[in-house]
Amino acid sequence: MSSEQNPITTPVTADFLRGHLDVEETAHGLLPHRLPARARRQIPDDRLAVAEAQPSGVRLVFRTSATGIDLDTLPTKRVYAGFPPPPDGVYDLLVDGRLTAQATVDGGNLRTVTDLRTETAEFTPGPAGTARFTGLPAGEKYIEIWLPHAEITEVIALRTDAPVEPAPRSGRRVWLHHGSSISHGSNTVFPSTIWPALAASAGEVELINLGFGGSALVDPFTARAIRDTPADLISVKLGLNVVNSDAMRLRAFAPAVHGFLDTIREGHPTTPLLLVSPVLCPTHEDTPGPLMPDFSEGTLTFKATGDPAETATGRLTLTIVRDVLAGIVEQRSTEDPNLHYLDGLDLYGESDHDEFPLPDGVHPGPEGHRRIGENFAEIVFANDGPFTVAAG
Repeated sequence: MSSEQNPITTPVTADFLRGHLDVEETAHGLLPHRLPARARRQIPDDRLAVAEAQPSGVRLVFRTSATGIDLDTLPTKRVYAGFPPPPDGVYDLLVDGRLTAQATVDGGNLRTVTDLRTETAEFTPGPAGTARFTGLPAGEKYIEIWLPHAEITEVIALRTDAPVEPAPRSGRRVWLHHGSSISHGSNTVFPSTIWPALAASAGEVELINLGFGGSALVDPFTARAIRDTPADLISVKLGLNVVNSDAMRLRAFAPAVHGFLDTIREGHPTTPLLLVSPVLCPTHEDTPGPLMPDFSEGTLTFKATGDPAETATGRLTLTIVRDVLAGIVEQRSTEDPNLHYLDGLDLYGESDHDEFPLPDGVHPGPEGHRRIGENFAEIVFANDGPFTVAAG
């Protein structure tokens, strides 16, 4: 906006936000959370504490005739000691559902990770900044500002050249999705193009994304959060983090998944519920975890360090996990006709990997996210899939 204008300042309140489960009032503004306070008190490590506070899928939604919009925020940016900082997180502004403008925010707090394996980090405070959008179309319009999916963001205020008001609920079905770092958006750049956002747009649903980098570990508190959240459609994508953290053996994994589904069903007894197995990841198809970072080539990649021979004693691989999850759904679906299974290889399999390899050996890049989102929408939201309107 021009310095000659007198912008209207509107504090960001919770009714501007979508895609979150909780908000925390800070000294600066509001911090959206993707797990409720009760669940956050049970988080055992910094990895999940950081991931759930990163606003993947969270957006501001309002109506306005403004052609210039400033959003004041305080980001917390993550860097790795000894390596160049990643690009600043991107804010995507959509007008009536179409990506129209993008911005970044300078400054902010800095979280310097000194040990990638434990997420041990040093915190350096910094100043708030502004995401600035100019030259927007004239006239009344529906605005969404998707917050950076991998950058903790405290939202402070909107400054506009016309009044704003929170948009009413769309009336669309609410899709709640839980998954790992791929669902969180790892290795893609823009928050509105992570694969769950692309699938939600194609399926014309409202997204709540509980994709947590490194932390889809069949945690009971996550299941309770899903149980207690109103939703019309639910999907749970499990397995990759269990394998790459070497968190469970076969004996513990299957009962844990049963318990996870039991808890969800306590609050959503008949809601369409989709259990999704891992997409292709050659690193872990037949090799157990733990997964370890590898900087030997000057960039971050990953390697599996488990012994394939130990699968005989219960160590897990992605191949084993897919068989377990398919068997669980087959067993339960006789009494739960609204429970469905989706093989992750149908979202991203060998042919997809040949076309769009995983840049770091684990996470798809932007093209891979688009392919997963398109395949999910085609299989699940269309073609008489489990989330079609008729099925819902």
